[in-house]
Amino acid sequence: MVTLTEQLFDCYTTRHAEKPADVSAALNSIQAEHSASFDFSKAVKAGDKLPDFKLRDTFGKDVTRNELLAKGNIILSFYRGGWCPFCNLELRALEKLLGEFAAKGTTLVAVSPELPDQAIVTSQKNEITFPILSDVGNGLARQLNIVFKQPERMKDIWSSMDWQARYGDESLEVPVPGTILVDKTGTIRNVHLDPNWTKRLEPTTILRWIDEL
Repeated sequence: MVTLTEQLFDCYTTRHAEKPADVSAALNSIQAEHSASFDFSKAVKAGDKLPDFKLRDTFGKDVTRNELLAKGNIILSFYRGGWCPFCNLELRALEKLLGEFAAKGTTLVAVSPELPDQAIVTSQKNEITFPILSDVGNGLARQLNIVFKQPERMKDIWSSMDWQARYGDESLEVPVPGTILVDKTGTIRNVHLDPNWTKRLEPTTILRWIDEL
């Protein structure tokens, strides 16, 4: 079986081969600068309590932290947006293990600053059946200190992107892709963050995390 890591590598290689050299270089430069500057010491970590939240899902329903905790453990998967091919690969990989997460008493939800109508498109495009929550304005991501303000030159790279229509603003702020496991008491038990947006946690690792609770 092809791993998510292998899929991500193939995606990176293919997409950068297709892009003009200056665009590829610019993206690599932005990614490297972000990786070098991201302060892990300020970001959410194991042992922290998950902040309270109320976020809208793709079905138009408000979902709260306490509502999710009442069902058991929670996996929060933060992604940048449906325009990000690496995010889409991760969402599809997580979908494949949804039944195994549920069997272990764990609810999986994805979180993105995309507006609900955009999150619906992302969900449908990737055939996702678990909830995608719209953290518009990055309120929850900001409490977890995982917000990345992309440089203005990203607008030139993604010239066809209507940031206002997708996010409700043009701040260019997105979360650092991350996976967070929260136990039923609301305590964060495991965190994986990587400012290199081309890399993600293998979903099978989450199963091991849950078994170790």
